[in-house]
Amino acid sequence: MCLPKHIAIIMDGNGRWASERGLPRQEGHRQGVKILKKIIKKTSELGIKYLTVYAFSTENWKRPDHEVNFLMKLMERTMASETDELISNKIKINFIGRRDCLAKELKEKIKDVEKSSRKNDRLTLNIAFNYGGRAEIIDAVKNVIDNDLQADNISEDVFSKYLYQPDLPDVELLIRTGGDKRISNFLLWQLAYAEMFFSDKYWPDFSADDLQNAVTDFCNRERRFGGLKNAGDN
Repeated sequence: MCLPKHIAIIMDGNGRWASERGLPRQEGHRQGVKILKKIIKKTSELGIKYLTVYAFSTENWKRPDHEVNFLMKLMERTMASETDELISNKIKINFIGRRDCLAKELKEKIKDVEKSSRKNDRLTLNIAFNYGGRAEIIDAVKNVIDNDLQADNISEDVFSKYLYQPDLPDVELLIRTGGDKRISNFLLWQLAYAEMFFSDKYWPDFSADDLQNAVTDFCNRERRFGGLKNAGDN
């Protein structure tokens, strides 16, 4: 069966989903967590090895303080209530992004979850939290400089070793919900040859069947990576 090895998802539309139903934006985020659980389960069942989800971007700090505070607390509560089940299902959990400005308790919980799940190998779940693609590249450049690498010794393979998750393979399928068609500073390095699937559904309405449809669409595409399928093609 044709499967992408690595799927990345921009889970967009939580706030709009709630607003259109006359609910507080927070309810959209809560519903979004429930949907993520279903998508993780389906991804694991399909046999896909890597899933990266955009949970909180470096730009999200621009939102009102009350919403930012809610999202931080939601992450803490979700980790407390959901990670044990994920770990018992052999899912490895990594967090990618800058941690310096996160609360001490949240940073400690992140470390604990990563440590507890590090030997799991059924699915690697990467949670992009306080993450930005440009920030990741800048941080990688700083690490390259700190390690005194000479310019002639830097290749794509070498540089990728200084990213947040050096062993993370390139994204093969990017899914974005919510109707917008942009990548919003997400995994800029890893998305170089990703196939893109855009859904008009808000994230809380996205389903396991929608994920399956995105994978099926991916499998029906012809991927050439800049080359030609046949020598006579134009």
